[in-house]
Amino acid sequence: MIFATQLFTLERVVMARVCQITGKKTRVGNNVSHANNKTKRTFAPNIQKKRFFLPEENRWVTLKLSTKAIKTINKKGLYAVIKEAQADGYLKKY
Repeated sequence: MIFATQLFTLERVVMARVCQITGKKTRVGNNVSHANNKTKRTFAPNIQKKRFFLPEENRWVTLKLSTKAIKTINKKGLYAVIKEAQADGYLKKY
């Protein structure tokens, strides 16, 4: 089964740059020159792979997160943020 968020290379499947908590993903915009010429470019989110301990389930969880999501987890707590992301539909299985 091929998912829209997967890119295929010769050896392995590479996942897209999408935050599992906030849903942030690559956006498209323009490079604008001094002469006001516009060419397409992409703006990638700052995605980090981070490992957290989830004491409610007594296990480690690895998530691909934007730096804003890491700050949100530090503020609200991991379990609350995961439940919120599941309710919003960003996180199906962790």
